[in-house]
Amino acid sequence: MRIISIANQKGGVGKTTTAINLSSALAHFGKKVLLVDFDPQGNAGRGLGIDINSLTQTVYDAVIGDADLSHLVKETNEENLYLLPSNLKLASLDTYFLSNNIEKPFFALREILSKIRDQYDFIIIDCPPSLGLLNINALVASDSVIIPVQCEYFAMEAVAAILASINKIKTDYNPDLRIEGFLLTMYDSRTSLGTEIAQQVRGLFKENTFSISIPRNISIPEASARGYSVTSWRPSAQGSMAYFSLAREVIDHEEN
Repeated sequence: MRIISIANQKGGVGKTTTAINLSSALAHFGKKVLLVDFDPQGNAGRGLGIDINSLTQTVYDAVIGDADLSHLVKETNEENLYLLPSNLKLASLDTYFLSNNIEKPFFALREILSKIRDQYDFIIIDCPPSLGLLNINALVASDSVIIPVQCEYFAMEAVAAILASINKIKTDYNPDLRIEGFLLTMYDSRTSLGTEIAQQVRGLFKENTFSISIPRNISIPEASARGYSVTSWRPSAQGSMAYFSLAREVIDHEEN
């Protein structure tokens, strides 16, 4: 059983898309998966067809101890795939911790997930685009982290920042945290920039870069707009094939 965060403080690199579609692909291979939406935007829930604005309780209520976690987990429209949803309430978590003098605020998510982790084969955490309290909580709770890297300008600066954050968390809170892999996203082999970034990442992080790259594929955003993963909506699409390959790599990591 593994808890994997999808993290990069840079926005627009495909974190939520990867969290949704990796979770769906793992479920497709018979793994029981919980997707934890730990981003106040709640897009992981929206991308799986959940009306997050109608929710009275979310992961926020579990973290502050006001709700039973098992009652908050939602079934999705996909077999083996479950969601622990979020909405804008989660943005006030740091304020709650400060006002209530919580002694170990960075361990809150780890504590609640420890109660249910044995019920799932994988727990995937969708992180917000920041390096703040929420992201630290997710990484402290995780066994490993997938770092999506968009094949565009400034990609390597973002990689340097998330690596620094991971090293600090390993030193201070979670010494066993490891990098599951760097994932090249929105890859287009027809552009020189995309090829250049891919070569840089693979050159610097050889063994830690996934073999598969996630291509630009219109089916991916179309599926999200309809409240589905691309792997369930159009399983034969190029984007789906890439996420199925990613899931197989992640499963192979566990078995090896």
